[in-house]
Amino acid sequence: MHSLLNKALHHTMKNILLLFTGGTIGSQVKQGCIDTDQSAGFKLIELFQQQYSEHVQIRFRSLQPIQILSENLHPDVWQTLIAAIEAQDLSRYDGIIITHGTDTLAFTAAALGIYFHAIKIPLLLVSSNYPLDNPQANGLANFICAVDFIRQHQAAGVFVPYQNPGQSMQVHIGTRLNSCLPLSGDFISVQNKPYLSVENGKFVTLHELPDKPPLAFKLQNQFARIMLIKPYPGLDYRHFKLDNVDAILHDLYHSGTACVIPQWGDQHSLIEFSAICQQQGIPVYLAPAIKTADAYSSTQQLLAHGVSMVWNSGLETVYAKLCLAYACYTNSNEIAAFLATNLAWEQVASIHSHNTH
Repeated sequence: MHSLLNKALHHTMKNILLLFTGGTIGSQVKQGCIDTDQSAGFKLIELFQQQYSEHVQIRFRSLQPIQILSENLHPDVWQTLIAAIEAQDLSRYDGIIITHGTDTLAFTAAALGIYFHAIKIPLLLVSSNYPLDNPQANGLANFICAVDFIRQHQAAGVFVPYQNPGQSMQVHIGTRLNSCLPLSGDFISVQNKPYLSVENGKFVTLHELPDKPPLAFKLQNQFARIMLIKPYPGLDYRHFKLDNVDAILHDLYHSGTACVIPQWGDQHSLIEFSAICQQQGIPVYLAPAIKTADAYSSTQQLLAHGVSMVWNSGLETVYAKLCLAYACYTNSNEIAAFLATNLAWEQVASIHSHNTH
């Protein structure tokens, strides 16, 4: 009987690679200041063991490759995380959990989602809206969801479980996560379409995962220098210095638009700015925008002047793809093919009906 029990335990035991990176989930409050704390990771495991009745069936291998608040993140951190993961024999693990701060969560989820687009196990990023000692914190619930996801092997790929206050737990595709909504701790997926929700302890599919491309791209663990520009009324492009920039990603208003007229001065027109960039050999990309049957005249003018639109993907993911594209490829056709491929479910469907403001 004892050997049968050991055999059953062996079959249900899950090995999880756990990487601590800091963030709010890895922080404590001391004298009114929230900052990372070396012991916070152990606190998370301790709380998990107290709350999770079947914790004996989970074996964690924990690493702490970096400890920062996520607002201090640089793409070099992604290299550190990737190197730490790739140094492990992933065939020994049923899944990977990375604790991460909320400020740059969507960017890291996008970067890891694209880089690990061919991963064979689940990789989940877990955050918390408050330090774990706060009774309102959702970090433990998010972590438990990640463990359950791995135990039930919902899918291989990069995902983010997150419970907004007053709502059910949701699991987001890593490459479709928007940055946290301002003045709140809420996260939503692109088009507000998460992958799963958790109802009565069970995962419920909200949107099916499309097929991935059959061939994976070979990527190096390096990230290029991409300048990200956000539009606003009165944006003056003279303020930007273009030294040491591999490419520019220009954010757009929700209709896929930006200012293109010289009426207020050439320095306010994206068309004029893109011409300056082209003279210096710096490619300009636009996102996010849904490909539609009709497009605004401003969008059509931009495309006619040689800028490239990366259709149907969120801003964070386009930024991550450009960082990888310009670090890993030098051929413009290879870069274009990489950007156009739906590597990790990042692309949503085009809209064929008429666009409206």
